[in-house]
Amino acid sequence: MVFDYDLFVIGGGSGGVRAARIAAGYGASVALAEEYRMGGTCVIRGCVPKKLMVYASSYPDAMAEARAYGWQASCESFDWPRFRTTLHAELDRLEGVYTRNAEAAGVTLYHQRAQLIDPHTVLLADGSRLRARHILVATGGTPWLPEKFRNLGAMTSNEIFLAEKLPRSILIIGGGFIACEFACILHGLGVEVVQYYRGAQILRGFDDDLRAHVAAEMAAQGIGLQVDTDLVDLIRLDDGRFAATDTRGARREFDHVLFATGRVPNTFGLGLEAAGVKLAASGAIEVDAYSQTSVPSIFAVGDVTDRINLTPVAIREGHAFADTVFGAKRTPVDHSLVASAVFTRPEAGAVGLSEEEARQRGPVTIYMTTFRPMQSAFVGGQGRVMMKLVCDRDSKRVLGCHIVAPAAAEMIQLAAVAIGMGATKADFDRTVAVHPTMSEEIVLLRTPVCSD
Repeated sequence: MVFDYDLFVIGGGSGGVRAARIAAGYGASVALAEEYRMGGTCVIRGCVPKKLMVYASSYPDAMAEARAYGWQASCESFDWPRFRTTLHAELDRLEGVYTRNAEAAGVTLYHQRAQLIDPHTVLLADGSRLRARHILVATGGTPWLPEKFRNLGAMTSNEIFLAEKLPRSILIIGGGFIACEFACILHGLGVEVVQYYRGAQILRGFDDDLRAHVAAEMAAQGIGLQVDTDLVDLIRLDDGRFAATDTRGARREFDHVLFATGRVPNTFGLGLEAAGVKLAASGAIEVDAYSQTSVPSIFAVGDVTDRINLTPVAIREGHAFADTVFGAKRTPVDHSLVASAVFTRPEAGAVGLSEEEARQRGPVTIYMTTFRPMQSAFVGGQGRVMMKLVCDRDSKRVLGCHIVAPAAAEMIQLAAVAIGMGATKADFDRTVAVHPTMSEEIVLLRTPVCSD
């Protein structure tokens, strides 16, 4: 059988590009098709622009704190058009970097949509058919909206970066990390924010103490967080604003509405079923430990597989795929211990098991503290940080670490190394503290708050 390429990648995000570059480095002939922009969700409409917005939103509080420390500082208004212009210039630069790096590695790029015809053939939007020995699907995920609200002009996380101007008020629907992050970002930029979440507490899947602490801090800042509340009706008014009615019967008007109601695997219209690829009920591509689908020549990595939907995981999966298929090094990806961060204000970081998950496995010992950090407490700030260790009662091994604090994401990365190495509570205890810091508290926890 004659092939045009050894590997054809569908999707130019972090996972697909990493797989393509590593495979090309092994000497494979590689092509990649991306229908939108190189860099994928993370670079173009996810992690990167979001984190830059996090930075932008932090300055009003920083200026207020600076004044309390004695500086003549002010942060009068936010120039969204100026920021947006600079933001998109940076995204253009990063897209160029992704493109150049792929081409420099020898990858042939097709800037158009591709779909599967059979286990070895892809159809491009221009009608071209190309055959590949292996095909990798790395098309990521896409925002999901309830069907009844899809045609009203509300935003998702995809569109918010493209907004011509900031709204004065916004209703955010959802309680996951995207919803909570944008609630904090927009509030920091001066937008009046109300957030509805139908569940009992935000950030489902995280440790319960972390969830409660983040929720309390968000509410204390003035974000209108309402749990056990869902959207019942939404009307687009003549002036372009929105009228929202919730499950409590309240009706309020907002300049805009942002749905952060989850993401789904981006598999629609790719021809996967026709090619014989097995999909889960959610639309996710089912794969084994080596990212291989039910069709031996077709693989998938990243959010489209709905394993752990984080950019570093997609990159690791893409690299492992290339090592396995083209590098003669069978490399499964270990998904058992992956750190994550939520860029709320303050940030939340977590690695390992939550207290609730750990208790399902056996007896635990819990260490936890909350306190006002020195920097803000000095000028009367009331915000508190939280640090928590979940330990196996018998082996004393640290099973999980949960932090809510400024720079929690930076701290949790290092904690992940220790926990991944199997550190015990004694290992933490004998580590000398770095003083004065917030992070020292994680090695100064002495008295359990509870032990089974």
